[in-house]
Formats: sequence, C-alpha cells, structure tokens
Amino acid sequence: MLLHVLGTAAGGGVPQWNCACPGCSGARAHPTWRRRHASLAVQASDDRWYLINATPDIGDQIEDCPALRPVPVPVPVRGSASGPRAGSRRTPIAGLILTDAELDHTLGIARLREAGADGLELLATGSVREALLTGLCLEDVLGPYTPLTWRELSQERPVPLTEDSIVTISAIPVSGKRPRYAVHLPGSEGDTWVVALLLTDRATGAKAVYAPALAAWPGALQSAVAEADCVIVDGTFWDDEEPRRTGISTRTATGMGHLPIDGPGGTAERLAPLRARCLYTHLNNTNPLVDPSAPQYKRLADQGIEVAGDGMVIQL
Repeated sequence: MLLHVLGTAAGGGVPQWNCACPGCSGARAHPTWRRRHASLAVQASDDRWYLINATPDIGDQIEDCPALRPVPVPVPVRGSASGPRAGSRRTPIAGLILTDAELDHTLGIARLREAGADGLELLATGSVREALLTGLCLEDVLGPYTPLTWRELSQERPVPLTEDSIVTISAIPVSGKRPRYAVHLPGSEGDTWVVALLLTDRATGAKAVYAPALAAWPGALQSAVAEADCVIVDGTFWDDEEPRRTGISTRTATGMGHLPIDGPGGTAERLAPLRARCLYTHLNNTNPLVDPSAPQYKRLADQGIEVAGDGMVIQL
C-alpha cells in the first residue's frame, strides 16, 4: 500500500489568510513551516489513485504529487510519428473519499468540475452525501459541468477501492458532529457524520487508519488501531485549553470536536502503546507543533510518535 500525504493543516491552512498568530507569522517568515489542508492520496492500483477529502488546496496538491498529474495520451498523427495530443486529459485520479462534510474537506470538489463527461466518483456515508446535496446543493451546482457518482462508505465490510484494487476500505464512525451549515438539516442523528477510514492491503495484510477529525475514541477505532501498521490521526490542538487560551474560541478542543494531543484523555497516551507507526495530521495554526523546533516534538518522539509533513510518502 502506498500513501502520499498531500496536506497536514486544519481549517484555514498554515498560514491562515486573516491570522497573525505565532504559527501563521512564523510560516510567512519561514516557508518550510507552511502546511496545506489535511488530505491523503492512496494508490488503488498501478495507475489509479483516490484522494481522501477534497480540500481548497486540491489543485496545488495534485500538481505537487507527480503520480497524480494527468498523463499525455500518445496518438498517431498521419505523416508523422506518434506524440502527445495537445490538450489530452487522462487523470490517474479515480475518485474522492470523504471522512465528513466539513467545508475544509469538501470545497475542493468544485475544483474538479473539469472532469467533464467522465464525472467524479465520491465515497461517503449517507449523512455526508445528504449534507452535500441538500445543504451545499452540490448536484445542482456541479451537474451542468460533470456528473457525480456516489458510493456508500460501508461500515459492515471492507470493499475494494476499484474492481481490480488490492486495497479495501471501510468506515469507522467516530462522531455525530455536523458541519455548521448542516446543523438544521433533516437527516440521521447518528455518529456517521464523521468517520475514520481503515485501509487494508489484501496482498500483504498491511493496514492503515486515517482519522483527521476525532471527537471521541470509540471501541471500534481502538480495535482498528491496535491491528494497524500505520495510524494517522487528528492533531488539531495540542491541549484542551488551546482554543480558549489563544482566543480563537470560547470552547475547548473537545468542545470543538477534536480530542487534544496532550493531557488526560489525550490521544498521545492512546497512541504510545501501539505497535503501529503513529503520526499526527490536521494541525491548527495555533498548535505549537507548527514550529518544527518546538519542544513538543521531543515529547512526542520520546513516545514514538511523529508529526506528518506535507509531501511525506508512506509505503506499507
């Protein structure tokens, strides 16, 4: 299984356009601190990839990953040798997988409207699908440009990403937190609004868990990470008081739907005992981990935990 980390920032990215906090100011002064919105690409087969979440940075994320760039199609030209056809379009991107319906994870869908008659395939839970169709009117907006094909993210059994893919996927419900625009929409009140993803390589047995947003740590998630070879999880906030301390919210981290990294009940103490390679993603601009020299890095390293970086490639 091959994973490519396309981005590791929470909503707004690092730096955020209207913010001058130490993290954002540092990222402007030191471009290596910059982080794009959290996203992951997974290779389904030799030349087919799925993107997990469609962020506002999706265009740049595709361009920065050579494996995701369109492939010129050689065609015979009468009286000359074969060569790439001008304007030919053949993308390795097979579709999108959505962990939730938040704007930071779905706004990039509109950027892919150039898919044209080939359409876009989206894997999502029923709750997420209905939010995007009803709350954002996605079908109405994109229908004139490209057809959307929906596939249900199953909780019951793993399904192959494509018919010939050795990689299977299944959803692990982790939260009933709706995006703000969907709070008053009719629909399920269950916990399938936010899911973690379990990816399994049927050839090698390797397993990866991707959970960029965690409001809780249910038993099904614990069972999945206990058997995983790689775990990439929500690192939005370092501690529970960070949002209030930095003035970005009157709520705590958990109140905003994100388990903190440090402190009682934090995710670091859950990750440390695992045999898997464990990494954090979805860092908010207020998180001290935005600074690569922050002492919090050593605290995590002492527990065998990493912070994912944009462009990181993970082979399982």
